[in-house]
Amino acid sequence: MTANTSPTFSSALPTSDSVDVLLLLEGTFPFVSGGVSSWVNQIIRGFPEIRFGAVFLGSRPQDYGPMRYALPDNLVHLQLAYIYSEHDAPPVLEVKADDEAMAMVEQVHTLLESDLRSPQCPFKFAQLMDEAGPDGKLSHEVFLHSQAAWEYLKKNYRRRCTDPSFVDYFWTIRTIHTPFWRLREVAVSCPKARIYHAVSTGYAGILGVLLKHRYKRPFMLSEHGIYVKERKIDLYQAQWLKDNRGVFERDPSQVNYFRQLWIRFFEHLGYVTYQSADDIIALYEANRLRQLQDGAPPERTDNIPNGVDVARFAPLRAQRMPMVPKVLCLIGRVVPIKDIKTFIRSMVLVTKSLPEAQAWIAGPEDESPEYALECRDLAAQLGLSDKVKFLGFRNLTDLLPKVGLVVLSSISEALPLVILEGYAAGVPTVCTDVGSCRQLVQGLPGEDADLGASGRVVRIADPQAMAQAALALLQDEVLWQKASDAAIRRVEKYYSQNLMFARYRALYERNLQWQA
Repeated sequence: MTANTSPTFSSALPTSDSVDVLLLLEGTFPFVSGGVSSWVNQIIRGFPEIRFGAVFLGSRPQDYGPMRYALPDNLVHLQLAYIYSEHDAPPVLEVKADDEAMAMVEQVHTLLESDLRSPQCPFKFAQLMDEAGPDGKLSHEVFLHSQAAWEYLKKNYRRRCTDPSFVDYFWTIRTIHTPFWRLREVAVSCPKARIYHAVSTGYAGILGVLLKHRYKRPFMLSEHGIYVKERKIDLYQAQWLKDNRGVFERDPSQVNYFRQLWIRFFEHLGYVTYQSADDIIALYEANRLRQLQDGAPPERTDNIPNGVDVARFAPLRAQRMPMVPKVLCLIGRVVPIKDIKTFIRSMVLVTKSLPEAQAWIAGPEDESPEYALECRDLAAQLGLSDKVKFLGFRNLTDLLPKVGLVVLSSISEALPLVILEGYAAGVPTVCTDVGSCRQLVQGLPGEDADLGASGRVVRIADPQAMAQAALALLQDEVLWQKASDAAIRRVEKYYSQNLMFARYRALYERNLQWQA
């Protein structure tokens, strides 16, 4: 399949002029496996009576391989849009900016900088985006080539920028703003829907803001991880962000200006999205509280945890051998955020006490091949090549009966489906204290916690603690069985697919009946 580099859809993909629910997806389904993509696939297939469409927002076509999912029959539209791909730049011509449009630009920027929580903020932003088309008062040509835009950029550099490089400021501002014209093109070209449903804030969320404003239909937002928090993690680690201040000008307690600029940008996108969304759904309470902190109106928020098809995995419990398998399995992509290296290092200690133990890593390695190679090299350096097995993608129903523990070593997660799928098969977990993992293992206070611990929770990047937790369960079959029983009861009572579908069905039905 060859994807277009402009925000249009390929003729090989399903297309429709209208859908019931249009999913707005950034960097997930159908090109990235696991996590959010699995949930999207699950939701579409869970409501066969609903005609879904999807807009996939990516960076550039070359950043993605082939589709990882077969498209469900009720996905009647799939549109691909690449917001940082090469486009034909507008010709360099003298163009005059409209005074009213520039006044709107200044008004929106003032709101974003000084009065972000104004209820006018998302409305004014969407109004401004109405003018961003070729026939509007704020075309891309005006942004790139008008004297008024140049003067406004210089004024803001003098007023706000603490970095001495105007050239870097100029190109950073261009890079930050260019996707808005791409998103406006997508908003015009995508099908009309009865509901717009974004699965993150960021660019997908902003597309939802534009579509709600344009078509006056309900806009739902489901967040698995908190997008703004995840982008902050990325930006704090990014090496491409420059700091041009001299060594004596730098305050080590302060983040450099361009890093701050990008962080504020994503914070603003998140806030505008929260203010526009009619329903804001988190996976668990800690994330809902973070949404409130970032500006989500409390009355529009709710928690709907992930759910798994318990009936699919329940028969696997009977396939396990009488003895607990001494196999620790990490199921997920081999990428840095999963911290595969901590899992590998933990096996040095595990195998000293339990020589027959094996570590299985079941997941694709093509997303970050350099990191995957580093992990393989680490296993070899530690003398674990015969103990650590890289399996690639595997069918979980074949894998889970052979596994004693599902291990999760991630440094960031939301509500991991792999833990719940392991629970449904009767497999306890050892996981890091990220996202909702503590809630999944220990339960929420009350009846949930009374079910008992369904595994162990350990600190991030602590191979010794991970090894000790794994050994405690694998070397004590009574303790392991208690954790397995708790896992089964917890997933059946609180995290079944049917419960999740029932709650989303209620939201969809309410919004499908919405009248403008």
